[in-house]
Amino acid sequence: MANLLWLQGGACSGNTMSFLNAEEPSACDLVTDFGVNVLWHPSLGLELGENLKKLLNALTSGQMPLDIFVFEGTVVNAPNGTGEWNRFAGRPMRDWVSDLSKVANFVVAVGDCATWGGIPATAPNPSESQGLQFLKRNQGGFLGKDYKSKAGLPVINIPGCPAHPDWITQIVVAVATGRGADLKLDEFQRPKTFFTSFTQTGCTRNMHFAYKVSATEFGQRKGCLFYDLGCRGPMTHSPCNRVLWNRQSSKTRAGMPCMGCTEPEFPFFDLAPGTVFKTQTVMGVPKDMPSGVDKTGYIKLTAAAKAASPRWAEEDIFVV
Repeated sequence: MANLLWLQGGACSGNTMSFLNAEEPSACDLVTDFGVNVLWHPSLGLELGENLKKLLNALTSGQMPLDIFVFEGTVVNAPNGTGEWNRFAGRPMRDWVSDLSKVANFVVAVGDCATWGGIPATAPNPSESQGLQFLKRNQGGFLGKDYKSKAGLPVINIPGCPAHPDWITQIVVAVATGRGADLKLDEFQRPKTFFTSFTQTGCTRNMHFAYKVSATEFGQRKGCLFYDLGCRGPMTHSPCNRVLWNRQSSKTRAGMPCMGCTEPEFPFFDLAPGTVFKTQTVMGVPKDMPSGVDKTGYIKLTAAAKAASPRWAEEDIFVV
């Protein structure tokens, strides 16, 4: 039996809603099939008031073991580092996060707010929000870059706005069944099982991307969305086109550009104000330019791809 506690800081509850819609496995499967004991969750917990305080104090004091500490939302430090803007169970939430992280075997950050700070941490960041171990791309965050849980791992980051429900439950299963220490994490502490490939992998518009045939308006059923409408699929690490949402679709399959919500810079307002739906470039060259190819070579490659595009590339895409 693995004790799990889920708390929520500065958040919209989007990741809770996602988690409760998980299918493989479901939230119920965690309890019935994988031995997860959900001590408390913002939408599922029964304890209130003094009873909740007793539970939290039993965990922080070591009287009750805490195997998995899941945190959703940012750590709110305002005003002036006190955390008083976000109080919970009689204390600033940041104080609970600090104490619980010291006794947890594993700490899991769910969603962009908990991982990188997300939308609340976007400048000017009046709530002084941070992710657990990152602030955008900068390692450190609230717990500091050297933080390790009792099992010896840093915070396990499951980003997304929201994170896919099955990413959450499958990582919880891995931890609860004793395989947490074997998780391989990337440089941003995301599990490699989900965040090694790019969102573009499995995209039904991938061949259009190769021929540089681009859609020109939202909802259009032909062409790649990357060039004119700012799809970040080629530069975003996620399995959204392999582990489909609701087992049916993804943003690109529904005619919407990938917004890169699993990357630390999301929502990208700091980097490119007003250009969220425009092709992102570096010195005038799209960010998908292959390594080892200079700007002139890339322009020639793009022109050749467009010239070679077959007739079917201009036809409508029918998604099954």
